[in-house]
Amino acid sequence: MLIARPGRMGPLRLRNRIIMGPMGTNFSTTDGLSTERDRLYYGERARGGAAMIITEAMVIQPGARNHTNSLCLYHDRYIPGLAGVVDAIHAGGALAVGQINHRGALLKRSVLGMEPVTASDWHNPNTGEPARAVTLAEIEAIQQAYLDSARRLFRAGYDAVELHAANGYLFQQFFSPRINRREDRYGGTLANRMRFLLETVALLRGELPGFPLLVRVSATEYCEGGYSEADMIALCRALERAGVIAIDLSGGTNESPRLSRYCIQPPSFARRFLEPYARPIAKAVGIPTIMAGRIIDPEDAEGILRAGSADYVAVCRALVADAWWPRKAFGEIRTPIRKCISCNVCFERLTMERDVSCVTNPMVGLEFERIELAEPQARKPVARRRGAKRRRILVLGAGVAGVEAARVAAALGHRVEIWEKAAKPGGQMPLALAAPDKADVADVWTYRWRQIESLKVPVRTGINATAHSIRDFRPDLVVVATGAKPRPLPFPVQTRVPLLQAWDALLEQERIPRRARVTIIGGGMVGIETADTLIHNRGIRATVLEGLPVIAKEMARNNRYDVLERLEKGGAWVLVNAPVESVEDGTVWAKVEGVRTPVDAGELIIAAIGPLPNRDIVPEVERAGAPYALAGDCNQIGDFLSAVRDGWMLALGIDERLHGSRLGKRR
Repeated sequence: MLIARPGRMGPLRLRNRIIMGPMGTNFSTTDGLSTERDRLYYGERARGGAAMIITEAMVIQPGARNHTNSLCLYHDRYIPGLAGVVDAIHAGGALAVGQINHRGALLKRSVLGMEPVTASDWHNPNTGEPARAVTLAEIEAIQQAYLDSARRLFRAGYDAVELHAANGYLFQQFFSPRINRREDRYGGTLANRMRFLLETVALLRGELPGFPLLVRVSATEYCEGGYSEADMIALCRALERAGVIAIDLSGGTNESPRLSRYCIQPPSFARRFLEPYARPIAKAVGIPTIMAGRIIDPEDAEGILRAGSADYVAVCRALVADAWWPRKAFGEIRTPIRKCISCNVCFERLTMERDVSCVTNPMVGLEFERIELAEPQARKPVARRRGAKRRRILVLGAGVAGVEAARVAAALGHRVEIWEKAAKPGGQMPLALAAPDKADVADVWTYRWRQIESLKVPVRTGINATAHSIRDFRPDLVVVATGAKPRPLPFPVQTRVPLLQAWDALLEQERIPRRARVTIIGGGMVGIETADTLIHNRGIRATVLEGLPVIAKEMARNNRYDVLERLEKGGAWVLVNAPVESVEDGTVWAKVEGVRTPVDAGELIIAAIGPLPNRDIVPEVERAGAPYALAGDCNQIGDFLSAVRDGWMLALGIDERLHGSRLGKRR
């Protein structure tokens, strides 16, 4: 495999071609100090086989905080903690590179009163906030801050430093003629627009000649009026001449959801989508290039190297999903890769000033993420706590939460069996896969199901569990993971217009007349994905009514923008602030902006107002007298993240739950 081959960047030797790209975590303190979570998170990915870890963008000035909990570098007090992060990375066998950044116009006043600044007076299209042009004195101060921060990285033991000049941040704002309209030596010509970055590079190379330097750039802005391919090639060649050891290629700008999709891609984007823009740059320079952009499978990474589109691959979100992606790719660990599904919950949590998490790996940044606890069967023999017993576990429900609990419990050595009422396992997976561009979501299931099969966990389908059958099984613990059921409409409905639940509409799309006029009540994620799916597959004319002021607020904004753009192109009529009050004959009555308004129901009404926990089996479990615990939607309505976390943690806690005198009823 090409990705397994060692390589070099300047003086650095890399054990393979896989780089962990820089991504925020919000694991630090509000004072910007690194924490044990940082060390666990980066250390695990080094142990997992990445050759180089580029840690998240660190803050170079007090007035330029990325997030409330961003790692900071503007004082020497940050050095000891970062040295601990470097030690953890080195202990795992990887190189540590520290990325430093100034967001410029993309700073948010809501984050500790940050002041957005940029090349020229401008308005951030995402927030609407004005950003003022930096002065010459401020440019010099920012360059000095970059140098001081790089010195601190060197003192903390980092192997190299990376300047973040991509994704719409300050260096890119100077480089782009869309934003830079200065009339001094930093604006106008290409040479002037490159000057801010090249001067900063020269400063670092002159003051820290032995400290290798990488630069991350956006190969293209994906919008009109930006820089050209020739401009970017000229910049990269100038960076090579200035002594940069590698060019790290990303794309797009985070200035708006429309453009941010090219930085943090939704599932509609092709794998390796950056290649057409990365390859000309790789061919034009003599130093190594790194390419990011929806690299999900090892085959994606291998294809990039074989095509000559880059010398290294930046596996970013995929390494959040599975820290051990490289060693699994190399065949060193014989369990499936837990794949990224491009849901972008990780990115969305950062925009909400929350710590990062992952739908397929909700233990990110916790000690439970260690492979010894994530996939205990990968470490033979299975380590069991002193005095712990093999327990007999019955799982009711073969959806994601139940299968996850069974997977971890069986891998820990417990005797596990799954009973499923339906004819097939999978729970709500068919619903999750029904919408366009959702093929990658299948891995939430296949990763777990392959391990259920390899662990030889018995799965019985078509089973109506009763108190008698549960009692006969003699379980030490019953995991109730029976999912959810559709919520009935909470208002009067008197109509002859056919009414379907969204779940039925998605699973039985042939019931929807082609080109029918359809009203969808509920504009959450299920509602808009139902509209998107039926427009795509059945050509419907959709009206979506949502009572809240925001459509699909539980959906990551890049993905939401992607779906809403398709709905607009498909002619859908989407109303917010429009709670439905009743359905009468052929009319849906909604309170649109406070005014009772009739909406033509069309030929079909689809209800998408959310589910309720399905706990119908609980009385039978209680009659059986078995200890039990709820997991997934039957515990609390959530998403794959909460379902996986429930199942995983419940299984890890089996011994504690059943230990000694604590044996008892549901807890």
